[in-house]
Amino acid sequence: MMADALPKVAGKLTADAPLAPLVWFKSGGAAEWLFEPKDLADLQQFLHDLDPATPVMALGLGSNMIVRDGGVPGVVVRLGKAFAKVENLGEHTLNCGGGASGILVSSTARDAGVAGLEFLRSIPGTVGGFVRMNGGAYGGEVKDVLIDCDVVLRSGELRTLAVAELGYTYRHSELPEGAIVVAARFRGQPGEPAAIQAEMDRISASREASQPLRSKTGGSTFKNPEGHKAWELVDKAGCRGFTLGGAQVSEKHTNFLINTGDATSADIEALGDEVRRRVKAQSGVELEWEIQRVGKP
Repeated sequence: MMADALPKVAGKLTADAPLAPLVWFKSGGAAEWLFEPKDLADLQQFLHDLDPATPVMALGLGSNMIVRDGGVPGVVVRLGKAFAKVENLGEHTLNCGGGASGILVSSTARDAGVAGLEFLRSIPGTVGGFVRMNGGAYGGEVKDVLIDCDVVLRSGELRTLAVAELGYTYRHSELPEGAIVVAARFRGQPGEPAAIQAEMDRISASREASQPLRSKTGGSTFKNPEGHKAWELVDKAGCRGFTLGGAQVSEKHTNFLINTGDATSADIEALGDEVRRRVKAQSGVELEWEIQRVGKP
């Protein structure tokens, strides 16, 4: 797609932009185009004017994602500083930009004396990503605290969707294809900042102890099947530390895959599929990917 076929933008539009530096696994190909909108109006106008046949994908912190080695066709949209603000609306409610991190949301909640959002501290992503995925950890899920969210549809139209309209299930929403979450309202309950901080510290320590946070990883690889824990099934199938190319099943937490150095995305995805095959053979359970796999092999 030639540059002159693309709408004019106020933000930044980069051709053939490497995505590996932007994702946790540090692997994969380039985006045909990477768009970092200046503001909401810029994003709306761009999507409105863009050829409807051009695929659009949002990218947050790139934690829960394998970008395949052939790269991502069309436009990848990354929300920057203009979308990373969090404000206290009162009534134990925060208005959060789609590009704000879980850490910023939970810290702002603490300062405002809003409890119940501590678990967001441990979701390595942006508001847009965890609203789309119904992100959850340590007993909390987005659907429990979300009131509504603002999304820009593929047509450029801005729409507010109530939590009930998102069709939330475990790590899944019915958000329309190509829609980009630009803001969300979360509601907690009254709490003491010190107690909220203590809960955030507890979650951080637990995560540090159990997850390979210092590695090039993608977060939880597989969804927990009904009545099972994914990591236990992987462990029972003898896959702890199992290696394929430059990819490895974490020794520390078997539901995490790691890029040990120079893994390709093909290595990582093939390792995940081999783990799924072994788990099925060993326990009869079909593991489902939690990590998104995007782009061309």
